[in-house]
Amino acid sequence: MSVVTAVYEIETALEPERAAAVMAGEQSSGTFVSVARETDELKRRFAARVTDITEVPLSGQSPLPGASGDWAQARRVRVSIEFPLHNFGPSVPNLLAAVAGNLFEIRDVGALRLMDLDLPTEFAEAYPGPQFGWDGTADLVGRTSGPLLGTIVKPSIGLTAEQLGELVTELADAGIDFIKDDELQGSSPTLPLPVRVEVVMDALHRAADRNGRMPMYAFNITDDIDRLGPNHDLVRAAGGTCVMVCVNTVGLAGLQYLRARSELPIHGHRTMFGACSRSPQLGIDFQVFQKLSRLLGSDHVHTNGLSNKFYETDEQVLAAIAAVRTPLLGGYDAIPVLSSGQTAALASRTYQQVASERLLVLAGGGIHGHPDGSAAGVRAMREAWSAALAGVELAERAREVPELATALDTFGPPR
Repeated sequence: MSVVTAVYEIETALEPERAAAVMAGEQSSGTFVSVARETDELKRRFAARVTDITEVPLSGQSPLPGASGDWAQARRVRVSIEFPLHNFGPSVPNLLAAVAGNLFEIRDVGALRLMDLDLPTEFAEAYPGPQFGWDGTADLVGRTSGPLLGTIVKPSIGLTAEQLGELVTELADAGIDFIKDDELQGSSPTLPLPVRVEVVMDALHRAADRNGRMPMYAFNITDDIDRLGPNHDLVRAAGGTCVMVCVNTVGLAGLQYLRARSELPIHGHRTMFGACSRSPQLGIDFQVFQKLSRLLGSDHVHTNGLSNKFYETDEQVLAAIAAVRTPLLGGYDAIPVLSSGQTAALASRTYQQVASERLLVLAGGGIHGHPDGSAAGVRAMREAWSAALAGVELAERAREVPELATALDTFGPPR
């Protein structure tokens, strides 16, 4: 019998074995009392089963609202539960109803976080996963090695079509590999997607004629599900090479809907992820999010970056990058996307700690905030990463490259 194994961390004032049994029962064949027709045979076939309980240190935080028991007696444990696959089948929406469902609301735990999922091969048969991954993306970008260096359109919103075209031209001529819309820029009344596609692709095609190479541009096509297909087709028809969706706002089923129709790489943005992950007491860990995002078709998965402007520590970021690089069900190759506060000053430390070139490194302010303009910001990032890969100190390379020297002065010394 195929099973899904879900791993949780919970805090409870009850005996952990009792709390874990409540979790397993609530999400499979049981409820808060015994009921008619809940036979031993039915439970044997359909009940979820607790397979491991391991004590871990308490978070030191107050319980979630409505928690039962005396919190002075609370313990934190890691719980593994096996769910029979035939309870829900290889369907991600129904999988989540089983392994998450009402668990975050039960009184018997005062903290609960879904930490990991181990999925059987039936999910690989149901979901093809990323269509392009590293090799396909690098080929479209025209690079034989990495990292791929990119940026986000800044200001995120408010540019006119003419200003956007000028910015894309500057970036393309400077040798950028990748440009993406900000997640805030959908198909707004002031700059609708059709206008954006026309302006950007005109600029990119002209740059390709001059330079012999066209950067990848990830158009944010996030919208209602019935618009994802037409939005993708609009980009493809114009010669675009990438689409972006906000995974948490279109939903995992929306991502799968797009993947089934897409002929382009899918840049999976994780906006809103912090709402379900920031607290150690509640929500879904990045390990789970990245597995499901890859399974349902994201070619590029945001991991955050070192010394970022958000809440995650460097240790958490490195774990996230490693998670995306780890094969899932024998494959599902996706590119870790480093972003949030990235600058040229971080290149050497990032490369040393990640130990991989197969990355997409995005710098928004770290490129557009360069005192000499966005093109200078691109050159500074390129030279910083070239030095990092060659084992050359950034300060040494900066003595030869004024744009890098200015970037290090602006964003801080090599770090």
